[in-house]
Amino acid sequence: MKILFTGASSFTGFWFVQELAKAGHQVLATFTGEVGAYQGIRRERVDRLLNICEPAFQIRFGENAFLEAVKRESHWDLFCHHAAEVRNYKSQDFNFLEAIENNTKNLPHVLGLLKERGCRKVLLTGSVFEQNEGAGSLPLRPFSPYGFSKGLTSEIFQYYCESFGLKLGKFVIPNPFGPFEEPRFTSYLIQNWRKKEVSVIKTPAYIRDNIHVSLLAKSYLHFATRLMESPGFERFNPSGYPESQKAFAERFSREMEPRLKLRCGLGFEDQKEFPEPPVRINTDLLDANALSWNEPQAWDELAEFYQRTMK
Repeated sequence: MKILFTGASSFTGFWFVQELAKAGHQVLATFTGEVGAYQGIRRERVDRLLNICEPAFQIRFGENAFLEAVKRESHWDLFCHHAAEVRNYKSQDFNFLEAIENNTKNLPHVLGLLKERGCRKVLLTGSVFEQNEGAGSLPLRPFSPYGFSKGLTSEIFQYYCESFGLKLGKFVIPNPFGPFEEPRFTSYLIQNWRKKEVSVIKTPAYIRDNIHVSLLAKSYLHFATRLMESPGFERFNPSGYPESQKAFAERFSREMEPRLKLRCGLGFEDQKEFPEPPVRINTDLLDANALSWNEPQAWDELAEFYQRTMK
């Protein structure tokens, strides 16, 4: 397929483009900045992408440069809108109205141009932290203004894709972890263990859905290639390890200790406050064999990544 992809410099975007290209698809990936604007682990992702996709720099979704990029090709098979406004995404002050505007800028014009060039399928990335996604504590409210913006973005895409007679697929991400990720929960664990300290988990009672990014990427490829052209809406909510954060930390410790040859000690606070929904997980179980995914290999690759980057 000839694929137009936004958001390729992100952690999951990098993995998705990598998997699409590995399967033989032609991917034009748009980047909002110049190559030199990217630093650290994001720069490493961008550098690796330059060898596997056609990059287009200084292009923001919906703006004139993006519209021109759409028009430069005579045919598109699939549009993957993975990019989203994420600045200050953890804050309650996150500007969800501005985010929605940026996520959907000139959407009718974009979809019209794509349809003129034969594109009949749109794949939007969602999050399990949106309203009315996944399963868990009721009501299924958004985790934050960022999650709220993602949910409303999805509704706007559904409306306009239906108006243009396009198929909309929604790929809902849970909690990915793996190589080339910015420092987050698993990095916190590794950093403490390298300092020979116990990693203390402050929110062990939350039930979440952590998933290897390599498995997530293979399920993205599977969903993208099987998305039918007939108008309508399809959703896919891939699930990894739906369990408490305590259980996941223990799983992570068991896998990393022999691979890194570190003492991977854990401590757990008595969680009494739940500002976020206590339970939120995805619902679609994955067949690792059908996706040609190897779990021990994924743990090996993650340990190798930490050995290389956290010396």
